Amino acid sequence: MFWGFSLFESLFPILFLAVFVLVLGIFVTTAVRGIRTYRKNNASPVLTVDCRIVAKRTEVSRQTNGESLSHSFTRYYATFQVESGDRLEFAVEGRDYGQLAEGDCGRLTFQGTRYLGFQRLH
Repeated sequence: MFWGFSLFESLFPILFLAVFVLVLGIFVTTAVRGIRTYRKNNASPVLTVDCRIVAKRTEVSRQTNGESLSHSFTRYYATFQVESGDRLEFAVEGRDYGQLAEGDCGRLTFQGTRYLGFQRLH
């Protein structure tokens, strides 16, 4: 019994450090990816292309605290098809999502992976 306790005492700092380094690594990797995407978008040209809205979708994530719902977050996405047939999906704000309708034709403005706007053709 005494031997098992000393084994735990000697392994605990190593396991604690390993978990800490893992969590820190995930945090740093996520931050670096975000900064890289931000810089790449800023370096990309602003493009405006003719397109048609072919799909819309939402993604809801929930964080629970025990048995009660503590937080819910919705992400909105729209898929645009350009004249060449290529499809581009962008995350959009909720107010834009509500104004976009599948089948609408118009001009999409974007920069890299950043959605900047959609102007419907009349």
